[in-house]
Amino acid sequence: MPKKILITEKPSVAREFAKVLKINGGNKNGYIESEEWIITWCVGHLVTMSYPEKYDEKLKYWRLDTLPFLPKEYKYEIIPSVENQFNIIKSLLAREDVDTIYVSTDSGREGEYIYRLVEQEARNKREDKKKSMDRFANRRRNKKRNRRSKRFIRIR
Repeated sequence: MPKKILITEKPSVAREFAKVLKINGGNKNGYIESEEWIITWCVGHLVTMSYPEKYDEKLKYWRLDTLPFLPKEYKYEIIPSVENQFNIIKSLLAREDVDTIYVSTDSGREGEYIYRLVEQEARNKREDKKKSMDRFANRRRNKKRNRRSKRFIRIR
């Protein structure tokens, strides 16, 4: 049976989605799995831009003659402290039984950036199967802000 993968920004949001989707068991290392769903999380930023010395050792120290530094192509690297979670997400994205990817990071620039870098570094070529979820879609419509707005889920 094909599965859907849902990627969130942090574990607490993943647990909230699991509650809403009524997924009770299948807690694994770095993700939650059921018959239909795999829910995983990014624990914030997993990928970062490389420091200038990764391009050229001369750029390790700032000097006026090396500034401005504008690379032709930017380099990125996995943050060592969260490399294990990155590898888990990478392997989940590559699974043959996954037919749909739901990206449920925060809808702002940073949330989108977190997933885009993971996707880029994981070399995920399944763009046609990706959908976006905005869990804060109701915020602008409500005059009063609901403190429990995380419970609202809307698929675009």
